[in-house]
Amino acid sequence: MSPLFRRTKKKPGERVVTLIGKPGCHLCDDARSVVETVCAQTGAAWEEKDISRDEELHRQYWEQIPVVLVDGEQHTFWRVDAERLRRELTG
Repeated sequence: MSPLFRRTKKKPGERVVTLIGKPGCHLCDDARSVVETVCAQTGAAWEEKDISRDEELHRQYWEQIPVVLVDGEQHTFWRVDAERLRRELTG
């Protein structure tokens, strides 16, 4: 494979996890807890976005929340598996 097409592996501290959810969502609360814990353990940054405040996110994800993105790409939705997220960030 050409070096131009090889995917550059990022270190966990260079990764960004985005949690997309909404207030009052118990699955979002569960997902937040997992994301916070795994990001604290791996050194990855994380952010949270509220679909009730963003029309485009609402249109795109309202049936799937909570949604977890890693570096802008969808990783999972509904339930977050801590081990799977940790592997994604470190492996």
